[in-house]
Amino acid sequence: MKDARRRILDTATRLFYTEGVHTVGIDRIIAEAGVAKATFYHHFKAKDLLVCAYLTEQYDLQRIALPALPGEGRAKLETVFARLAELGTGPGFRGCPFLNAAAEFADPAHPVRAIVDDYRVWFTGFMSGLLTEAGHPSPEPTAHQLLLLRDGVAVSGALDTPEQVRASALASLRSLLDAPA
Repeated sequence: MKDARRRILDTATRLFYTEGVHTVGIDRIIAEAGVAKATFYHHFKAKDLLVCAYLTEQYDLQRIALPALPGEGRAKLETVFARLAELGTGPGFRGCPFLNAAAEFADPAHPVRAIVDDYRVWFTGFMSGLLTEAGHPSPEPTAHQLLLLRDGVAVSGALDTPEQVRASALASLRSLLDAPA
């Protein structure tokens, strides 16, 4: 049973990320995952629950990957943004899954948006912690600015060259880190 759930989630992840949530139907996910309709509904009672599982998994992956990057404080912040720029300009990058989902689910009360909001709160808190480690005089407001920078990196990756994105992301980060309180 777990194998079928994994196939469904892997298939949905690939399709949702590359084509968008609303354009991909349940029947297509069932067909490409190679499961019966009853098996799908055994694991996911509704498409929205599958979308939530997809985003929760993406959130979990980032909560593991970003803190595991090397460095502390300022050095880790630079490593995080260099990595985000690298991912955002890499092959197959189709935008941030959280920003993409937020664009497709406009209702702020929708459960999908709750996961997006939770991710953004987590990212801001993670940034605030790194800023505190770095001795930054105003970690909270700067962490919110770093969230906006993260969003900009996610969008710019598809529009600018990798060199431009990386250089601009790191220059923006350094400006925020060196700004007076």
